[in-house]
Amino acid sequence: MIEKMKMVHIVTSASGKEEMLKGLRDAGILHLAERQNADRSLSEQFQTLSKAENALKEYADPKSKEPKAGVLSDDEFEKMYRGVLDAIEKKESLTQAIGAANTELDRISAWGDFSPEDVKALKAEGFDLHFYRLGSREFQDAVNDENVKLIRLAPVDKMDTVAVFGTLPPEIPATEFMLPEHSITELKEQIGTCRKGIAECEETLRAASVYDASFNDQKVKLQNRMNYSAAGNTAQSDEDFVWISGYIPEEDLDQFKAMAEEKSLAWAVEDVSEDDENIPTKVKYNKVSGLIKPVFDVLGILPGYREQDISLWFFLFFTLFFAMIIGDGAYGVLILLGTIALHVKQKKLTNATFLLYVLSIATIIWGAVTGTWFGMESVMNIPFFKRLVIPSIATYPEYFGLTASDSQNAIMKFSFTIGAVQMALGSLLAIRKKIPAKDLSWVADAGWIIAILAMYMLALNLVIHEDIDLKPVFILIGVAFVLVVLFGAMAPGVPFGEGLKAGLGGAFTQFLNTISCFGNVMSYIRLFAVGMAGVAISQSFNGIASGMHGPLMIVGVIVVVVGHALNIVMCFLSVVVHGVRLNVLEFSGQVGLEWTGIPYEPFKKLNN
Repeated sequence: MIEKMKMVHIVTSASGKEEMLKGLRDAGILHLAERQNADRSLSEQFQTLSKAENALKEYADPKSKEPKAGVLSDDEFEKMYRGVLDAIEKKESLTQAIGAANTELDRISAWGDFSPEDVKALKAEGFDLHFYRLGSREFQDAVNDENVKLIRLAPVDKMDTVAVFGTLPPEIPATEFMLPEHSITELKEQIGTCRKGIAECEETLRAASVYDASFNDQKVKLQNRMNYSAAGNTAQSDEDFVWISGYIPEEDLDQFKAMAEEKSLAWAVEDVSEDDENIPTKVKYNKVSGLIKPVFDVLGILPGYREQDISLWFFLFFTLFFAMIIGDGAYGVLILLGTIALHVKQKKLTNATFLLYVLSIATIIWGAVTGTWFGMESVMNIPFFKRLVIPSIATYPEYFGLTASDSQNAIMKFSFTIGAVQMALGSLLAIRKKIPAKDLSWVADAGWIIAILAMYMLALNLVIHEDIDLKPVFILIGVAFVLVVLFGAMAPGVPFGEGLKAGLGGAFTQFLNTISCFGNVMSYIRLFAVGMAGVAISQSFNGIASGMHGPLMIVGVIVVVVGHALNIVMCFLSVVVHGVRLNVLEFSGQVGLEWTGIPYEPFKKLNN
């Protein structure tokens, strides 16, 4: 259920600003209407802290059995944190120095190890030596020039190399070698020193990597300061008064009023405006619908304030889709075992863990009724597993006197039926919302229910060749099209004539939407197709491994393990791509849900 919001305006004296902000923060129920940014210095501190925390993760030892360090006091953390920042900065500087030294080594290594100081000393004595690399022709020109005094040196990079007293004349093209500041030996010593310094920095960072709890603690404290700063910047004021506005759930108004009276705040409450697009959404989940919240959080979706909460239906259909797409009871057992291990490790039952329990059990049930266990046909020779199977949807129907075509048609029909039911339910939910609002477009949604029923029968006829008279089907499609066109543009406050005119103007668009309705019903065949693909992959890996005997049995075991692991990963990806899509697009589209929600994020003090 989406909780009803109220707009609240709060006023206090200019001197009471801090008291007002502290009271609102302690209450933790006001969602700021127009939240300003926190002070820039605080944002920069938070970024630096987060960057340091991420840098330390590279040095944490995941295999260490030592317990993590406790939370440091603010002074202790500041001392440790400054050491971390200095170590990070020093390491970056030393790394750059090593890079520069290696670049210089690459440049001068072909010239050999010599002392630049000796050359500088010669120049101080009046020997102005310059070093060049020349091509063979240019070298001869230099030798033949009586004004050029040179000494031939060992070749560098297969080019003639000379030391010239003075400089070569411009007409002799050559590449002058710029003397380095340090010799090869000195550069190597510098690199060694830098590496020792880096090792010391890394030791400091490794020692600090155990203080992740302290970093989390400081991030929360800094986040609270940022939130307080943002609220302070949001509040408006003049010489005498300070005021701020925001949204509060209707059920929390009594709590707000008690706080306002205690802090001597003036306030006014009003209904949210009909044209307000910034109202936050707070969804109140029950014990069942709350299980789908982790999926919503991962997907980053939230219904808008004026949209419907379909979390319960989303959960029920998602569970069925998950079971059908994973499709294998043995995979469900593996997921269940993994969930139990996660539960034991966390030592508490979270919504995410509970959801995994439900999904894994549903998968086991679907695998049992279809007779799919690691894709092995031999399981059907075990009476216990065979008795669990529903013959009409069996993966191996020949054990029940049916053909593969019979089983496939039954599962496809089941998939189409689920699609028609879910889409029709979406239209019913839309009708339930529109009738109390006196929105005549509910008639168009009734038309969509008729269209869905007709498209469902058309799909059964075209795909699995059921004997259905198509004449009534096309009549139903025509009736649905007329209802959608005539009433699709109706809305509260819109005159009937204007709505009718707008609907007729969009007739072609509604015609395309009617065609797409058939595609939406057909899209549910993916539940059958993806599930069958998973079984086929399992059977393929089993078949490869079954042909390996003797010493190759070890290879066969590896093939089976890797193959099924890969298949499980692909099935999970299919759940995201297909199972979620059917809920977020097809079903939500029929409900009229666009997932435009703004999360309800009240101004409050965060805890670790």
